[in-house]
Amino acid sequence: MGLTALKGKKLTRKKTIRAKSRVGIAGVSLDKGFRTFKDEFHVNVDRKEIASNMKSYIKSKMTKDDQRDILANPEYKFYTFSHYAATAFWSLNKLESEDLFVYYEAKLYDYLLNLIELGRDIRKEKTVEETVNVISLSPMQRLQNKISDTIMQDMLDLEDQWMNGEKTTIDLYKLFQTHGLSGSATLPVRQVIAGWLLDYEDAYYKRDADAVEGYAHLKKSDLNHRIKSCQDMLLDLDKIQSAAKANRKVRKPKIKSADKQVARVQYKKEDNNFKLVSINPILLIGSKRLYTFNTKYKVLVEYCTQSANGFEISGSTIKNLDKVNSREIKLRKPDEFLPIVLKKTIKQIDTEWSKLTTKTIKTNGRINKDTILLRVMDK
Repeated sequence: MGLTALKGKKLTRKKTIRAKSRVGIAGVSLDKGFRTFKDEFHVNVDRKEIASNMKSYIKSKMTKDDQRDILANPEYKFYTFSHYAATAFWSLNKLESEDLFVYYEAKLYDYLLNLIELGRDIRKEKTVEETVNVISLSPMQRLQNKISDTIMQDMLDLEDQWMNGEKTTIDLYKLFQTHGLSGSATLPVRQVIAGWLLDYEDAYYKRDADAVEGYAHLKKSDLNHRIKSCQDMLLDLDKIQSAAKANRKVRKPKIKSADKQVARVQYKKEDNNFKLVSINPILLIGSKRLYTFNTKYKVLVEYCTQSANGFEISGSTIKNLDKVNSREIKLRKPDEFLPIVLKKTIKQIDTEWSKLTTKTIKTNGRINKDTILLRVMDK
């Protein structure tokens, strides 16, 4: 159709369907039963009013101490589950009790008990510092605020889309990266998703009559989609935690100086019977081979290590010990064999050792007040 043909013809703008605005509790039916009320409550009541209803219920039903703990939780804890707020409103207004309402009231009570525990932990860790009218938030408070402002909003948007009949999903792994959230942020998110999954599975597998009735308006395919989405999101949380562990910085152990390591070591400085004098125990630190002699039991010990750092010592225990190649033997004639240990090479000592008739056994890494430190080597 050309421009000439269009002359005199009235043009109309294509109509667009606007999203229904929330109208508050005034737009919710009170005379059609609890299930209808609960569903309309989610659609018509905004988050601010949902949270307000929850807090009114808490102040009406809970003790002062429990109120203090519950209200210490971040704001999203009070508006995430609209069906709990709907239950709270129904209870406060003493509307007709139904089996479905009784089911949700029990779930609401369990949820509040959980908030008491979470809030108690938050209050314990809360450290408020006031310097020139500036309040410093604790690390936990900052994390809770960030979770509330980011990933929880994404999840609430997802729930809204599900309520509107959309089969949408979200990628939690990517969203955590986008928001800069660490593995420590997974726990509160996991609690919400696990709660959803339990309700949907109870309805899908007909494990709970009240859950079946509560989600009777959903097709089985809708429930299946939500279950699969929750399972995928929980798997994403597992991957986030695994990635956090893999990227965690490993703190290198602080190695004590040689003099501090040998400060409490017990050994025998000198023995007049065998005419032996111990070397300075500091020489043990970093060496690769050590020979000792127990003057009380006439036991010769050869300690070896494969560690690049050589020997370390803690108290009177030699660390980094090669337990396979370290050995000990009882000497029948110490005066004849000890000079070999003090002067010969490793190969020569090993040759003479093999000629001894007493049994060679494995050894531990401990020295004591009867031990003479004979000699150390660097190989």
